[in-house]
Amino acid sequence: MSSKRDYYEVLGVPRDVSVDDLKKAYRRLARKCHPDVNKEASAEGQFKEINEAYEVLSDPEKRSRYDRFGHSGVQGGNAGQPGFGGFGFGFDDIFDSFFGGMRTGGSARRRPQRGQDLRYDMTISFEEAVFGCGKEAEVARHEPCTTCGGTGAKPGTTPVRCRDCNGTGEVRHVQRSILGSFVNVGTCPRCRGSGEEISAPCPECAGQKLITRSRRLSVKIPAGVDDGTRIRLTGEGELGAMGGPPGDLYVFVTVEPHPFFTRQENDILLELIINVAQAALGDVVRVPTLEGDEELTIPAGTQTGEMFRLKGRGVPYLRRAGRGDEKIVVTAAIPKKLTERQRALLEELGGTLGKEVVSQRERGFLDRVKEALGL
Repeated sequence: MSSKRDYYEVLGVPRDVSVDDLKKAYRRLARKCHPDVNKEASAEGQFKEINEAYEVLSDPEKRSRYDRFGHSGVQGGNAGQPGFGGFGFGFDDIFDSFFGGMRTGGSARRRPQRGQDLRYDMTISFEEAVFGCGKEAEVARHEPCTTCGGTGAKPGTTPVRCRDCNGTGEVRHVQRSILGSFVNVGTCPRCRGSGEEISAPCPECAGQKLITRSRRLSVKIPAGVDDGTRIRLTGEGELGAMGGPPGDLYVFVTVEPHPFFTRQENDILLELIINVAQAALGDVVRVPTLEGDEELTIPAGTQTGEMFRLKGRGVPYLRRAGRGDEKIVVTAAIPKKLTERQRALLEELGGTLGKEVVSQRERGFLDRVKEALGL
C-alpha cells in the first residue's frame, strides 16, 4: 500500500477543483513552503510533495489516470521531478509568486538617495508664540570635507578602483536551490558600494569624505504657534548620497508657560480675584491683556465663577485671519483676617441680610468654571 498522501489532500483542494483554483492553491502553498523562504527542516520535503502533487493534477491526462488508479496510475512518469513543465506558467510567474515580484540587489544602493531629516528643539516664550518672532538655530550636519574635496583621499593622492567589485560597488553570489540557481547581488563590503578604495585617507575626515559643520539658520516662528508645533525647513537636513536631494530640518517648538495666562486653543484664560465689596457693589478695574492693561467693568452682584470676555484679545489663528478671545473668570476673595472696623461693618451688613441658607442654586461655581473653560 502506498505511503504517499493523497494529492488532493496535499494541496488542500476537493476532487472536483477547477484548474484556476488548483493553481491558486499551489501558489499559496509553494510560497509558504519554499526552502528559500521557510527555514524549517521539513520545508524542503513539503515543497517537493506539493510540487509532485501539482505536476500530476495540473496535467489533464495524468489527473485522469490518478483519479482512476491512484498513485499507481502515474508511477513511472516524471512526477516529483523538479522542473517547470506542465505548470501552466513560466519561471517569472514562479519568481513573482515566491518573492512578490521584487528583484532587489546592490544596484539600488548606488542610486541617488535622499538625505536624512534632522531635528532641532527650540524653546520660546508665551508672547513669542502668540505674536510670532524670528529666531536663530545652530545646527550641525555632515558636509563634504574641504581638505580632500569630498574624495576621502589624502591631498595629492586619488582613490583607486575597488579590487573586489572592479568599481561597480556590487558583488554577486550564486545560490542554488531546487528551482535552479539564483544570483544574489549585494553591496561590496570592501568599498561599501562606492566602487573605490582609499589607500591614503584624508587626515581631516579619516577617509569618510564628510566632516561635521555647524550652521546658523534663521527660523521664522509664525504667530499663533502652540506647544509641540513642528516647523519644517526644506533642504536643511543631511546631504543626499550619490547626488540625491538633502533631507529636511524639523524645528520642534516648546512654549514656556505664562505667569498668569493659560492658553485654550486660540483663547487665553485669566483668573481675576476681586474683593466682596467689588463683587457686591460693582467696580471698574484694570486687567492685563497681551497688549497691556485694559479697563473692565464688574457689574454689581457679580458671583464667583462668572466669566467676562474681551473679544479679539486672544491668540491669532494660524491658517486664517482673526484672533481668539481673552476669557476672564472672576473669583470673589473672602478675607481671612478682619480689622475691628471691617468686622463691625460686616456684622451690620449681615444683620440686614438675614440668616436664610440657600441649599440649591441654578448653577454652582463648578458649573460656571466649566462653562468658562468650554468643558
